[in-house]
Amino acid sequence: MNITESLNYIQQHSWMLWLILLWVVPWKGYGLWKAAQNKDQIWFVAILVLNTLGILPIIYIFFINKNKKVKNK
Repeated sequence: MNITESLNYIQQHSWMLWLILLWVVPWKGYGLWKAAQNKDQIWFVAILVLNTLGILPIIYIFFINKNKKVKNK
């Protein structure tokens, strides 16, 4: 697949890019916000830099963040 075919494919399937963006941006934003609140610099940088289609922020929000709340109580 050359560059022209790739660009044509992206142009024909641009709705998929919008769908992915609508999924990733809220998760990434919320994950970054939670990591900043908890002063988790490593998680903040990991969520910011790595593009995992929302998987890393979901792991942080539902597992790591909850474990910290339990330990603090």
